[in-house]
This record gives sequence, C-alpha cells and structure tokens, in this order.
Amino acid sequence: MEIHEILQPLDFAVVGLYLVTLIGIGYWVSFKKKRDANENLFLAGNSLGWPSIGFTMWGTNVGPSMLIASASIGYTTGVVAGNFAWYAFIFIFLLAVVFAPRYLGARVQTLPEFMGKRFGNSTQNILAWYTIVTVLISWLSLTLFAGGILIRQILDLPLWLSVIILILIAAFFTIAGGLKAIAYTNVFQMVLLIVVSLVLTLTGLYKVGGVGELIAATPGEYWNLLLPADDPNYPWIAIALGYPVMGVWFWCTDQSMVQSVLGAKNLKAGQLGANFTGWLKILDVALFIIPGIICYVLFPDLDNPDEAYMTMVTKLFPVGMTGLVMAVLIAALVSTIDSALNALSTVFTMDIYVKKYKPEASQKQIVTIGRVVTVLGAVIAIFLTLAIDSIKGLNLFDVFQSILGFIAPPMSVVFLFGVLWKKTTTRAANTVLLFGTILSLGIGVLYLWVFPNAEHAFWPHFLLLSFYIFVFLAVLIVVISYAERNRKDLHASTLNYGAIPKLPGTVKWLWLALIVVMVVLYVLFNGN
Repeated sequence: MEIHEILQPLDFAVVGLYLVTLIGIGYWVSFKKKRDANENLFLAGNSLGWPSIGFTMWGTNVGPSMLIASASIGYTTGVVAGNFAWYAFIFIFLLAVVFAPRYLGARVQTLPEFMGKRFGNSTQNILAWYTIVTVLISWLSLTLFAGGILIRQILDLPLWLSVIILILIAAFFTIAGGLKAIAYTNVFQMVLLIVVSLVLTLTGLYKVGGVGELIAATPGEYWNLLLPADDPNYPWIAIALGYPVMGVWFWCTDQSMVQSVLGAKNLKAGQLGANFTGWLKILDVALFIIPGIICYVLFPDLDNPDEAYMTMVTKLFPVGMTGLVMAVLIAALVSTIDSALNALSTVFTMDIYVKKYKPEASQKQIVTIGRVVTVLGAVIAIFLTLAIDSIKGLNLFDVFQSILGFIAPPMSVVFLFGVLWKKTTTRAANTVLLFGTILSLGIGVLYLWVFPNAEHAFWPHFLLLSFYIFVFLAVLIVVISYAERNRKDLHASTLNYGAIPKLPGTVKWLWLALIVVMVVLYVLFNGN
C-alpha cells in the first residue's frame, strides 16, 4: 500500500499547521524583528550563539536522505553506517581548533575569500565557481532528490512537482531573512526532529521487547562499527582511509557547513557551536539507524530497504502522529536546502559579483543580487535533481556518499596544504583545483554512470577510490610547490588572522569530554 493511501485528513492537517508555523517564524525573523539596515544578511550580522550554530550545522547535515537512507542501511547492515556520524567528531574538532580561529581571525565572509587572501585572485575565482558547483550538486540536488521521493510518496505527485514545492518553501527563508531566519527556524525544526525520532525509536523498542531482545534477534555483526577488511559493503580499511578525505572537505571547508560558524558572534561561540554539533551527531545512530535495525526485526520481508523508515512510521504511529513525522521530514529537507541556497548566494555575491564586477556595491544591491542568485540556483538544482534520478545500481545511502567522495579530494588537499604548509604555491593550488576536479569528477562519472560499479567488479570501494585520488593530488601539490620554490614572482600571502588564541577552558573541557565519550562508544560497538 502506498503511503499517501494510509494518511488520513488529520495527518495532512498536522503537516499544514506545521508549515504555517514554520513560515510564520521565518516571516517574523525576516520582516517583523528589528534589524540593522546594514546587517549582513548572509552571516546573520555575526550574531549567532552556540545553540544556533550547533543546530544549524546539524540541521544542514541531517536531511531526509539521512533519515531514510540511514534507516535503510541499518536494515541491511546494522550500525556500520554510524561511522559517517561518529567518525565525524575528529573533523568537527579540526574545524573548531584549527580552521575556525583562522577563518574568524581573517574576518572573511566566504571560504573562497579566505583562500583568495592566501593564494590570490585566481584561486578565489576558481574556488568560488567550484563551491557553487558543489553546492548545486552535493547539497541542493541530492537533498531535493531524496525529498522529491518523499513528497512523491506522501502526496502522490510527480518528482518534478514535488521538488518545485520544496524549493519554493526553502527559497522563501533564504530570500527573505538570510542566515538569521534559517538559524531561528532550524532550532525549532531540529528540536522537533529529535523528539519525534526518539519517540519512533522508543516505540519500536517497546514493540520488540527492549534492547536485549533487539540484540538477540539480530546478527552479532549488526552491532559492530568496524567490519572485516574483506566485507563487501563497508570494510574498515575503506572507512578508516576514505572518510577523512570526505570529513575534512565536508566539515572544515564546505561553505554550507561552515557558514554558521562564520556567522558566530565570537570565536568561543563558534568553537562551542561546533562542539555542540559533535554531541548532536551522537544522536544520529539512535534516531536514524536503529529504527532501521528495529524494522529488520519487526518487518523482515521488506521488498525495498529504502522503505524501512516510512514502514516504521506508518505501522507504529497513530493518525496525526504520522502527519507530524511527515512534517519533520519536510523540515529536515527545508533546513538543508535553505542553508545550501544561502551558501550559494553568499559565494556568488561576495566572491564574484562584488569582488569582480561591483566593489562599491551598497548593502541593498548586495542583498538584491543574493536573492536573484538564490532563485537561479533553485531553478538549476531542479534540473540536476532529475539527472540524479537516472543513477542505477546503488542504494540511496551509497549514491549520496559516493558522490560526496568524488567531490571532496581537491578541496581537502588545497585547504589542508594551504592552511598548514606555508610553502604551498598558487600554481600548485590552482592545478589541484582545476585538474584535480576534472580527474575526481571524471572518475566519479565513470563509476556511477559509464561503467557502473553494480555491473563491473574491477572497481575498488568508492571510499578507497576517494583516498587514492586524495593521495595522488597531495603528492602533486607538493611536487609543483617544490618545483616552483625558487621563482621570484610567487604570490605573497595577504592572509592575516593574527595570533591564534588559546582554547578557553570551557571549550577545552567540553571537547575533551566528547573525545572520551566517542572512544568509549567505539569500544562498545566492536567485537560483537
């Protein structure tokens, strides 16, 4: 039975009420709440505290793809996909301690601007366009694809119409209120998401008979984060080597993720916000993966594991509550899409329009261009979404992770070497950004479309592929930098972020506590 056939009028009423409330909050922040005429729309006037930063980063990361795909992978393989949530704490820590002090100290609005100061205008231009393309592909199109499938299931609409409905709601917040409207609505949405997802997990555990019964009814390997090196799906070596490439790009250098830290009222708020995100990531396994494992026990005969989350919702929740879950899923979608649209408009407006074409632009002109770019980005994303719909042979979770794995290597290499190695030259950085992107995305197209992995056994795991590309590009950036070391016309960095301040006591102890908790979790979820 289709989901839209199960839903009752009360469910649709709950979804409608939720959307009206959400738009009401966005309207109040955007138009009614007093705002300085010169306030920076993109960075919320640098006013964000740590709760807003944490919820916004987590909310940007937790799309419906996370909910639906994580339950699907939990259904088929257990907690191993939890690595994509729990392993992240290392790279969120890297953002807080290494990157954030430099980004905020340099007083930049975008990451291409930061690298422009390090390597010059050519790098800033390349990176601005690179960021725009990756936001369009990795954030907007992938999220809209998952969301379109969901809305199609709920309302029985074609994919293209579902996608247009979603992008209209998300674009409203970005166009009207910028990052501040996104941050306010994200806190509301994420608290609701946690509550509803927790109720689903607890209801499922009650039906199964408790944690002990759940563990007894599932294979032992379902509770291991690290699987043998010969495991066909997620060998530990692929995760250990491949995820860091994605992790550095995703958490430390991606404009959509880092934007809320750039909008922090001070460095301490940014570092505490990143720490809060790390704590929230612990919830991912309990809220998104374990419902899939519970579904494996309660409904072992599903034809399509991607239906695990929605099966749990429609079978276990009463009328009205199902509508609330639909609302939460739409919330997770809108949260990711509006953050991505905001990042897209920020980079284009500040790094291309203002930098190259109109340095004397007024704040009003900047805001207008940002809003026009948001609309154009939304339209392009719709067409890209329909292209992703044609990928065959991978489950939803692996489609997402593999595409991110092929986008990540050039950015990870350029930012790590640009920030941590003073001898990196402009030509080396630009070569990796241009040639490395063509190489990485070219291999990705071969892997996903031309010689799909499902039909050709010669491919290594996509995470290992990502790692091999990263190593090759890292060697390339070192070789080119050394070859140029005696040139007289090398770009002199204008990057000035001052002295890196010591970690405040509160930040230090909270990070130490998180690291201890993560190590304990990795010990607990292995050897089963």
